[in-house]
This record gives sequence, C-alpha cells and structure tokens, in this order.
Amino acid sequence: MSNNILLIAHAPLAHALRQCALHVYPECAEEVIAIDVAPNASPEETLASARLALSQRNQAGTMVLTDVFGATPANVAQKLVDGVNAKLVAGVNLPMLLRTVCYRHESLDALVTRALAGGAQGVMQVAITAPQNQARRQNDPNTHDHQQ
Repeated sequence: MSNNILLIAHAPLAHALRQCALHVYPECAEEVIAIDVAPNASPEETLASARLALSQRNQAGTMVLTDVFGATPANVAQKLVDGVNAKLVAGVNLPMLLRTVCYRHESLDALVTRALAGGAQGVMQVAITAPQNQARRQNDPNTHDHQQ
C-alpha cells in the first residue's frame, strides 16, 4: 500500500505542484492530495479541510509537504501530523515532490530521507553556456565578435 502525499501550501502552489506530479506520474492521482491555503482562510478551516481529505484516503502513512516553515500552511500541517502516522517536511519544491511520489511505497522514514535529498539535489547553479561566455578558440577564422 502506498503512502498518501499531502501538499499544503499557499494558493495556488499546492494544486500546481500536484498537476506537475500528475504530468510525470499520472497513476498517483489517488495518493497525492493538494490543499491550497487562501489568504483569507482561517487555520481551523484549513485543518478541517485537510483532515477531511485524509479521512477519504487509504489508511497508509501520510507524507505532508508544505512550502514555508512558520507560515499558516506549515502550522496547520504540524497540527495535522501530531499523533498520527505522518511525517512533515517544509520547503517543498518540484524535485522534492517528484522524488517523494516516485518512492511513495517506502516507509515514511525512508520517504523523508528521499524527499530531503530530492529537494536539495534539485537546487543547483546552472552553468551559462552562451557563446560570448565561452573561452575563445585560438586560430579559429570563424570567430566573430557579436552580441546575441
């Protein structure tokens, strides 16, 4: 049985991340749940929505991913996971979510490790490869000085 993955984030991030995950893993629609927290939603209302969404899913564990630690979605998520078979990770990004979905059959402890690794490994500086930033080849008659 797969773990549930619950996204709780500022609107519209949770649903947008879910749609991205379903693009790559369409078979995970039942396990990935998104709760967007509207600016005017009370924490109690959001907590009730999250509890209702989870009550309608399988009884496996739940991996909860939220966007910003200390913000309303994360605070609600902390209350949600208290005393239940769930783990919470803040700072969700798409690489973290994809890694979590890919390994959703593993234990919750293993899933936390996978999520953290996916999130961290998905953030990197990308080298600039534009021609004007490349080292010039010596004795190349086709070298032109122009802007792109």
